Parts: sequence; C-alpha cells; structure tokens
Amino acid sequence: MSTHNTGRREFLKTTGKAGVAAGIGLSVLPSLVNASPVTAGNAFTQQPLPYSYTALEPVIDAMTMEIHYSKHASAYAKNLAEACAAENVNTQTSSLESVLGTISKYSTKMRNNGGGHYNHELFWQFMKPGMSTKPEGALAKAIDESFGSMEAFTTQFSKAGATRFGSGWAWLVLNNDKKLVIGSTPNQDNPLMDISELKGIPLLGIDVWEHAYYLKYQNKRADYIKNWMTIVNWDFVAKRFQMA
Repeated sequence: MSTHNTGRREFLKTTGKAGVAAGIGLSVLPSLVNASPVTAGNAFTQQPLPYSYTALEPVIDAMTMEIHYSKHASAYAKNLAEACAAENVNTQTSSLESVLGTISKYSTKMRNNGGGHYNHELFWQFMKPGMSTKPEGALAKAIDESFGSMEAFTTQFSKAGATRFGSGWAWLVLNNDKKLVIGSTPNQDNPLMDISELKGIPLLGIDVWEHAYYLKYQNKRADYIKNWMTIVNWDFVAKRFQMA
C-alpha cells in the first residue's frame, strides 16, 4: 500500500477540518493544520492567522503582515466565494484542491482568486516565529538526494523566486514521479492547476508579489527571500512531504 494512497485517503477524511477552525479558538488552528498538512489551505474560507502580526519581525514587519492578511488575502477569499456562487461550486461537498486541479474549466476569476486563496492559506503555515532549524529526517535526505545539499537547495529555490518576472510564487514541489523539484508560477497560479507547467504537490512556497515585502524591502526582493528562508516552518513542510 503506497504512502501516496494513504495520504489521499487522509485528505478525503480531513477535508473540512480547516473550515471548522474558522469558528473556534485561534489556539486550536495550528494543531488542526499540523494534523492534516496536505489539506492545509484547502478550505474555501479564510482561516485565522496562526500567530500575531508582529510574530515574524524583524523578517516581516507587522504592517506588511496586517495588510497582506486582512486586505490582499481577505479579498481573494471574498472573490473566491463570489466565483463559487456564480459557477455553482458547492463548497460543502467540493474541495478547493479538486477545483484547482480542473481550473481550466472555470473562469479567470476562479483561477486568480482560488489560487490566491489557496496559496496564502498555505503561505501563513510555511512560516513560523523565531529562527527556523534545518529540515531533518526523510525530507532532509530527499533534499540532499535531489539538489546535492541544503545549501544548494536554498540557492536554487532563492533563484527561482528572485528571477520570477513580475508577480508570482516560487515552489518546492513533489511531482508525479515522486521527485522533488523547484520552480515558479506566475500571478496566483500553483502546481495543483491543470494549466500549470509546474505540476505536483506544493511542499513549500514563497510569495514574491511586491505586497509581500515592499514596505520593508522595497525593490530588494533577493534580500526578502534570503531573510524569509530563516523563518521557514520546516516541521510543517516535512509533514506535508510525509503525507504527500
């Protein structure tokens, strides 16, 4: 019995847990997300931020976090709800992952806002307060086998973000061949989408839209990426890798 099939069954069982978290205490959210990391970001509604706006300073300033979460990400969730209503997507019985996987059948509004919402719900979980430690165990071994070393991975991942023209995301993905690959997507596209050249399960992603960093870093995207790598939540990434 493959790990992949087990992970997909876990996905079917746990879809909706993040939606429950919206109505209960903030302190419960991290445990729900960490219990089902493959599905984090799958809920159609915006979830509570799992830390304060100031928690990621000095890497990300509080004003950037507040605007990013309460304005940009909130708008994606609102517009996604409108698109679902207009295009007859039942958010109680459908998963956002399944919508993204067939996004070519939907409108541009669904693509932009479904991707934007999914990406951001994951993005908050990809970061954690305090300095991050290096990945360990199976994920560390896979990174070494795929890229040569953690340092080589960091260089390649940072380059993917720094060289993404305009707005978009850089990703670490487990592709359909169960290989780790690095790439980027434009705008709010992601590797789950059937229209994406980069395909697979997103394990780690960095937002390189200017609204994610401009107040603190201005045009110095490379500095933002370098500092961002010091707050990566590798435990969360490892759990996604384990269940993917």
